[in-house]
Amino acid sequence: MSERLRPRDVALLAEESPSTPMHNATVEIFEPGASGFDYPRLVELVQDRISFVPRYRQRVQVVPGRIANPVWVDDEHFDIGFHVRRSALPRPGSLDQLRELVSRIVSRPLDRSRPLWEVYVIEGLADGQVALLSKSHNVLVDGIDTVDLGQVLLDTSAEPKELGSDDWRPRRSLSPFSLMAGAVKDSATDTDVVVDTVRTTTGAVVRGAAAGARTTGRVVDALTNRTPRSDSPIIGPLSQQRSVVTVRTDLADHRKVREAHGGTVNDVVLAAITGGLRAWLMTRGESMRGIRRIRALVPVSVIDDELEPTSLGSQIAAHFVDLPVGEASPLVRLHQVSYSFLAHKETGRSIPASRLAGMAGFAPATFHALGARVAGAERRKGYQLCVTNVPGPQAPLYAAGARMVATYPVPPLFEGRPLAIGVTSYDGSVFYGFNADRVMLPDADLIGQCVREALDELVDSASPSRNRAPRGRRKRRTPEKS
Repeated sequence: MSERLRPRDVALLAEESPSTPMHNATVEIFEPGASGFDYPRLVELVQDRISFVPRYRQRVQVVPGRIANPVWVDDEHFDIGFHVRRSALPRPGSLDQLRELVSRIVSRPLDRSRPLWEVYVIEGLADGQVALLSKSHNVLVDGIDTVDLGQVLLDTSAEPKELGSDDWRPRRSLSPFSLMAGAVKDSATDTDVVVDTVRTTTGAVVRGAAAGARTTGRVVDALTNRTPRSDSPIIGPLSQQRSVVTVRTDLADHRKVREAHGGTVNDVVLAAITGGLRAWLMTRGESMRGIRRIRALVPVSVIDDELEPTSLGSQIAAHFVDLPVGEASPLVRLHQVSYSFLAHKETGRSIPASRLAGMAGFAPATFHALGARVAGAERRKGYQLCVTNVPGPQAPLYAAGARMVATYPVPPLFEGRPLAIGVTSYDGSVFYGFNADRVMLPDADLIGQCVREALDELVDSASPSRNRAPRGRRKRRTPEKS
């Protein structure tokens, strides 16, 4: 019998809507050089590597009567041309034009009747560069049985490795009777199936009731002229449109700040984001409206046997950080963020960034997907923003001989949270990807500009000629006795 979806995956599918597509995306830019990297070459590469991620040729099949969780089944009509697509910008295409195209593609949900992924080749960029935009649904990449397709497409050498396509043949699709018979058999022989089904059914009822209550509440508010006003500008209803913003920075700048003021590169990243959000709020004339902190969920890699295992050598846990956007001093913001991670480091469960960056394959795409799964599971914890920061390799990677020169993560948005941020370090650079609701945050491009300026401010503070803020409290000096 085919493998059944886990309750968490069923919940992700149930909560997806036109305004909350549950897919992770990544934008990668390549220098083709003499490789001739183009659409036909990418199709060949995917056909050559897709056997390493068999879930990418399967679709979700619902059991009649929903007497058990859906199952993964082979797509009998799998069409590589449907999933690997071709697009182009008017030459010479700019980065702004690329972001606009990516925003439109990211806004569209994936087709539930097919395997839940797409890859776009985007040609026409300036200087002959080519971009790849990949979309993979959250249920597809669980880190246990499946990693992100982008992870297996990249090589550490410019010399292409041809592994050879497999002779895959889809298994015959199951009839409704077979699906029901399999569900009855699994329920009779495996108590976990019964528990998962009850849990999923109960969750569906609760989600339906909650959705109805929210709708009723909005109607009543409208009729009585009472519109709930959130105390945070990054909390609110989502539209069906997205705006993707990208920022490229130097890893050396982050390290310079770390070496001058202590902490980690991750601390510097979060301090730059905090400063950027503060400046962005001020450009909106918010006057901070009493906003002192923005509660962020930052997925972290840990060693914890009680968490869901992954094939990447670590588990992913939620860590909550209060970003001090009300603090005017960039150094105080940095020290406060650094202090918030101190307790996590002292647990002994944390994993050094160097170990993550050294993992085989380009793991960031998969880690970002796992981070989004954690954010989805913790969405009722009251956080306002999710920030996934994943260290990547500091040596160049290649796809069919073409060198990757940039990689921007585009995390999904969850209901009520119109902004999400992904960060990936790679080959001497740190790439920030911002996914924002186009209606709620029409000025999202300013956030990227403000984050860059906040990082510049931190780098300036690391200059030898600048005074450094002390870390921790100074001991009071005992007056000398005469």
